[in-house]
Amino acid sequence: MIDELWPGGPQFIDDDSVFRLSTDSVLLAHFAKNIRAKKAVDLGCGSGIISTLLAWNNPEICIDGVEIASRAVNLARQNAELNGLNARINVIEGDLRCYRELFTAGGYDLCVSNPPYFAQGRGKLASGAGMAAARSEEFCTFADICKAAGYLVRWGGSLTLVHKPERLAEIFRELYNTGFEPKRMRFVQHKSVSMPSIVLIESRRGGNPSLTVEAPLILVNDDGSDSDEVKAIYHR
Repeated sequence: MIDELWPGGPQFIDDDSVFRLSTDSVLLAHFAKNIRAKKAVDLGCGSGIISTLLAWNNPEICIDGVEIASRAVNLARQNAELNGLNARINVIEGDLRCYRELFTAGGYDLCVSNPPYFAQGRGKLASGAGMAAARSEEFCTFADICKAAGYLVRWGGSLTLVHKPERLAEIFRELYNTGFEPKRMRFVQHKSVSMPSIVLIESRRGGNPSLTVEAPLILVNDDGSDSDEVKAIYHR
């Protein structure tokens, strides 16, 4: 089965054993799409959703995705080919914690990641090893993501990610520890009266202290219909 994000837009092969197309990935790609970058890396790229969307939105960008799960790697390569983007998306099968063996230091303008949200032993584990690894830090922690990004991103480059608001203190600490300064942040809420469910963060390697908190992204109106911004993101 193939999912089309919007009519005439990017398509993704559906596989229940791999982390599927999600709103979080779509919103992260949209949040990062205006960052000026020609060379990007997607850490823990899964089935290549974020890489595909970034390449779709920016015809000049080339992206290396790294993923440890063989099935997800194959799916990411298929998705890149399905959308005619395999010339600009390169998917590497490997453990991102071995970044020194896989990559050259400072080779990227932009690093993106939709990391596991829950610390080991917390949160409800998904069924299946691949889904569990995507959801929980059983094999890769947020600190691992930041260490890899600190090695990969050039001075002045960006690390952009999506995570859970309840881990913000830890997120900022790890960003600082690896040389990144949070520059832009946006909370995502189901409704205007809802608590934030996720947070989008852009940080810059070697940046000066200055954080812009954007207005929250509201997913649905009070009547349950999609917000105007969500309609625009999904070209509805």
